[in-house]
Amino acid sequence: MNREQPRRTSQEHEKQEQKEPIKYGEVFKVVGELASKPIAPQDAAMMRKAENMILGQTQKGGPASVMQAAATRNERAGVVGHEDFTDVTGDRGVTVTETDVPATRFITESVAGQVVGQYAEPNPVLQTSFEVTQQSALTIGEALEASAQSAGNKTVDESDAAAIQAAEVRATGSNVIIPGGLAAAAQSAATHNARVDRDEYKIKLRDILVDATAKLPADKAVTQQDAEGVVSAEVRNNQNLATHPGRVAASVTVAARLNKNVNV
Repeated sequence: MNREQPRRTSQEHEKQEQKEPIKYGEVFKVVGELASKPIAPQDAAMMRKAENMILGQTQKGGPASVMQAAATRNERAGVVGHEDFTDVTGDRGVTVTETDVPATRFITESVAGQVVGQYAEPNPVLQTSFEVTQQSALTIGEALEASAQSAGNKTVDESDAAAIQAAEVRATGSNVIIPGGLAAAAQSAATHNARVDRDEYKIKLRDILVDATAKLPADKAVTQQDAEGVVSAEVRNNQNLATHPGRVAASVTVAARLNKNVNV
């Protein structure tokens, strides 16, 4: 009896964890009522449709793909139905807008009036279509790319650099910092930003993490152990000893949670 009890408690805890919905505030840097709402299947469908209409495809690692993966997980956990949508999203909708300037277009994606992705791309856009499905495991590179979109405007600091280095180490399996790699670029950016006063001259997360998958010499599906390592690195180097929605640790953590459904 004494040996059986911990096993039952562990299983019950796991079931309870699986029923916790992924909410907007865990994935994107949003506030207010939206942050506490679970991501629903029809929210993801609306964003996917908006991306396809404006951009011609679902963006790799973009809000629609992340929302679809989260909504799939929430539906499988039984916390939302296939036809459900979030009330604030139903009221205010989702939007994808673009502003074109010579050789570049700026894309902004919003849910219920709050920005969930903002980035710049060469014009015209040449990207491979990608969509997260129940069988697709999110990689560390894709989680980093999600950070570039959800928190791309944030200036890189020491906690970001530490989290990116931890992610690179997990992806490559090597503790050696790769010259010219993501970790080296992030540390250089953090050092530069510490010496610069004006934000417009500081290096942003999107500058480092855009196309992160292509910049990594090796990649792997995100596991819970990967997420814990990245979270620890970001927290240790943050004066508030906390992670923040949309940034590297949060994105890797969400990816790990989603990957539980594909037996990673």
